[in-house]
Amino acid sequence: MASKQRISYVPLEKMTPEMRAEMERCARMGTPRPESSAVRAHVPGAFWAFANSWRDIFHNGVCDHAIKELARLYVSRAVTCEFCGNQRSIHAAEAGKVNEPKVDDLIHFEKSAKYSEREKAALAYAEAITWRLDTDDRFWKRMHRHFSEPELVELGCFIALTMGQQSWLRLLNIEHHQVMAGTSASMAPGFETAEALARSKSSPDYWAKKERAAKKSAA
Repeated sequence: MASKQRISYVPLEKMTPEMRAEMERCARMGTPRPESSAVRAHVPGAFWAFANSWRDIFHNGVCDHAIKELARLYVSRAVTCEFCGNQRSIHAAEAGKVNEPKVDDLIHFEKSAKYSEREKAALAYAEAITWRLDTDDRFWKRMHRHFSEPELVELGCFIALTMGQQSWLRLLNIEHHQVMAGTSASMAPGFETAEALARSKSSPDYWAKKERAAKKSAA
């Protein structure tokens, strides 16, 4: 049985021209896709607080975008947010810095040969924030070796933002290709259309099924 959506999408005709322009950007560029923005549109303040923060500390900012994209995807795996986990940043993918083999190895990043030491440090930061891990001088020496203090502030704020949003969005049962359908912007390989998404999610190798099985086994 299909999951029941818990909060409705605000129709485009009920949004201001400025909000509709941001929705067009979501459809064209993704991250975020239109569906999550259409939920936040119930409260314009929430809509713009997220859109502006996302622009300023994810798409722009002082820390390299691909590092932030890896952190975002780590959180998707950690909290099993399928809506967010089935998206990819167009800029990070086009730059060749985030690919599917890397994404598949996210949870086991420390042992993986697919990441640079800087990327591993960023993912350790995401891990510590997500799982509320205790840290020590060795941890912070590692962080300061790879990142400036402004980068650590931006990266930390971004990880906190995406962890909170993904922890919430996973509860809502929203799905791609439901608002402003017909674009594949920022969709992960194999999720570009509603039909492709359904096929990928029904596969026994679908990442979210594996994550749930792993968590159940560890419980």
